[in-house]
Amino acid sequence: MTAPHPLVTRARRLADDLLAPHAEQVDQREVPASHLAEIRRSGLLGLNAPTEYGGAAAPGAVVRETAEILAGACCSTWFVQTQHHTPVLTLAGSEGPVRDRLLGRLATGELLSGVAYAHVRAYPRVPVRVTRERTGWRFDGTVPWYTGWGLNDVLLLAGVTDADEVLFAFAEAREQPGLRASAPMRLAALTAARTVSLELDGLWLPEEAVALRAPHDRWSAADRLRTLNANPAVFGLTEAALTLLDEDTATPLRARLAEVRRGSYALIDGAAPHEHLAERLALRTRAYGVMQAATTAAVVAGGGRTMLLTNKAQRLAREALFLMVQGQTAESRTAHLDALTA
Repeated sequence: MTAPHPLVTRARRLADDLLAPHAEQVDQREVPASHLAEIRRSGLLGLNAPTEYGGAAAPGAVVRETAEILAGACCSTWFVQTQHHTPVLTLAGSEGPVRDRLLGRLATGELLSGVAYAHVRAYPRVPVRVTRERTGWRFDGTVPWYTGWGLNDVLLLAGVTDADEVLFAFAEAREQPGLRASAPMRLAALTAARTVSLELDGLWLPEEAVALRAPHDRWSAADRLRTLNANPAVFGLTEAALTLLDEDTATPLRARLAEVRRGSYALIDGAAPHEHLAERLALRTRAYGVMQAATTAAVVAGGGRTMLLTNKAQRLAREALFLMVQGQTAESRTAHLDALTA
């Protein structure tokens, strides 16, 4: 039997010893810096980073398994740290000076990064406009959602230029001239992840901060392929809900989960990203169905006590609602609604 990857072992230890035992308290407060300090020390922030920058360059299966473990233990903590991996991957594919300045520090966990780019999917509406100013770029507009405010060190900010390009650049994750954050939002789930909106009024970033600049249609095509796959966090949260059920109830749901996970991961590993798009989207939607069934079953099995905010089943049910809309696009929304009304 093959031994688990060291990062899977570390993720499991973190989940069992720290994240899961405190998940209900975190849910009602905020992700503590001590949780993130342990994740920084674990090496998990370098999962996707090149080895020459101190990362692990872990196989996709390892990346997915660690996401399942962390999300199933404490979805709020998972969500803060998962933001970090997009900046790492963006820098790994970048050739600008910002790569050498930040990639090693992100890979080793010295710095924790957030992301502010989902609004770029609203194109042709442009919530954040980027214009050339002096030897850099000026950002104006509103970022509706930014997670990890007060917890992250840097953020990867995106907007659209007058030439219909997407431009991603790094900024310090703090209030500064041209950047102001709202108060943390009170949300039905994951309030602990400290999500705010960002008002940009002339935030200026130098050319040296730019990590990616590409035509919007080219970026959007690649982004679409990423959003068609099932999210490993969905499988992890479903597994957590199944632990709250007796075997008679859990067994058929576990079989459905295994089938959907197997099909989803087989496509990710065995087919080119542009192949089997309809099947990927269908499996993503089916994964939501299994998650919804499992978390609802956990609430039903737990009875009236699940209405307590400190109850695990109720927390998982709320987190499931969040995962249904996290990373949502018009295409995935339509597919999900069609499945619900079929």
